[in-house]
Amino acid sequence: MMTPMRYVVLVLAIVISLHYILSFTHEGYGQVTSISNLKSQWSAGRPPYKTPVPDEYYVSDNVTAPSGRKANAAIVMLARNSDLNGIVISMKQMEDRFNKKFRYPYVFLNEEDFTDNFKNRVTELTDAQVEFGLIPREHWYQPDSIDEAKASAARANMVKNNVIYGGSVPYRNMCRFNSGFFYRHPLLDKYRYYWRVEPDVKFFCDLDYDPFLIMQDQNKVYGFTVSLYEYEATIPTLWQAVKEFITANPDLVSPDNAMAFLSDDGGESYNRCHFWSNFEIGDLNLWRSESYMKFFEYLDNKGGFYYERWGDAPVHSIGAALFAKKEQIHFFNDIGYRHEPFQHCPQGEAHSKGKCWCDPAQNFDYEWYSCLARYDKMFS
Repeated sequence: MMTPMRYVVLVLAIVISLHYILSFTHEGYGQVTSISNLKSQWSAGRPPYKTPVPDEYYVSDNVTAPSGRKANAAIVMLARNSDLNGIVISMKQMEDRFNKKFRYPYVFLNEEDFTDNFKNRVTELTDAQVEFGLIPREHWYQPDSIDEAKASAARANMVKNNVIYGGSVPYRNMCRFNSGFFYRHPLLDKYRYYWRVEPDVKFFCDLDYDPFLIMQDQNKVYGFTVSLYEYEATIPTLWQAVKEFITANPDLVSPDNAMAFLSDDGGESYNRCHFWSNFEIGDLNLWRSESYMKFFEYLDNKGGFYYERWGDAPVHSIGAALFAKKEQIHFFNDIGYRHEPFQHCPQGEAHSKGKCWCDPAQNFDYEWYSCLARYDKMFS
């Protein structure tokens, strides 16, 4: 027969156990978190990605249907109808390497209506939901506020100086759209996370865990695979605009930010480092935040997307570095990826675990034009 004291001890033990369990399922942003409580596993002197993904996250090879919990996420592809063959190449790899197990939905966006042929070809490749969206005209085309004579002269000068995409208005439209509008599309309203995939890219490794859950459980907001220096000729006044915004809005900048990735002198100058945004796994709420929305509006009013050739990569990178904590920016070192002409090929155990088919020697991580060493240094 149980004594009153033993009964009290048992009840206390049950209460404490329930509290412990719930502490893993109700942390941060009101969403389910990891059974491993990964958010606290990184430490000073060691970049977060150096801590391996726990085995609990991995799905066995013979799984052919999604199992377990999923994040509220989608794979996002910006494409024209003429990009179809390149899209098929990227999407087939995405399915074979990752999504046939996890079946995250796809969202395709285009400034024109997708053809039936495009829709039929891509939907044949997946069992996941696929949606097709038309980009609002005001989100894509050069705004009327731009002085076209000034913009045209700037393009002509860039062409003269052999600046890549220097003469292209559609490229500038794309950069502006990715910088400030893709996350506003109604088809993305219901999602929290996204994985940006472009035509004609390569995914070298089997990805047997869900990177969206890593983002969610570790409270990450931006993930990358390649980082490098931007072409100075495309952004001559961008950093001055950034400094003006910071001076006017110091309260919007995260106290534990990643400025050290962007600048070698505390923000006085820009070292041109950025995350290559053709690969992004991110939290849409970062771009939806008041801080980033005000930041983009400020840059957009400067006209630099058209008077210069500001890319979405430096704009996103600067935004993430300023408005997130440095530990919320994650290097997916185990995702093998190539977008011409650069590639990240996982090294060591990550290469074998992912059954990667890239040559480990062909890896951009610490080449002279890479910025990964600067990212690592932030945590030293």
